[in-house]
Amino acid sequence: MDYQILKTIVEEELLRFEEIYEEDWSYKISPEKWSKKEILGHLCDSALANIRRFVITQYKENENIVYDQNFWVKAQNYQNVPTTDIINLWKFVNLQIVNVVENIPDEALQRTCDMTKTESQIFTLEFIINDYISHLQHHLKAI
Repeated sequence: MDYQILKTIVEEELLRFEEIYEEDWSYKISPEKWSKKEILGHLCDSALANIRRFVITQYKENENIVYDQNFWVKAQNYQNVPTTDIINLWKFVNLQIVNVVENIPDEALQRTCDMTKTESQIFTLEFIINDYISHLQHHLKAI
């Protein structure tokens, strides 16, 4: 499978991020909604959670790896982190994901992981990788 699309997304988005003004990164439509910085921070959290899935699932099947996205964004305090730091974290963790997924043996793509907090739902590594890319693209549209 060719996951180089993720590298292309990262490269294109980094160019687009340069055109966004700092005040636009920090603006919150309401206290309950995430700013662009917090959305990108959420994508960093998602990348960190998923890189664990991508590695662990290769040697430990059906491991339960979940995270509470709202708690993570709040705990990481992205709203008060310099935007360039969040952008760099997002860039480097995604480039590492490209490295990891490109090195997953084909036979490992059918291994499974549990990504749910309550009722067990098992997904293949291949599904999780593709879902990660779709999730990333969905949130990037909001930035």
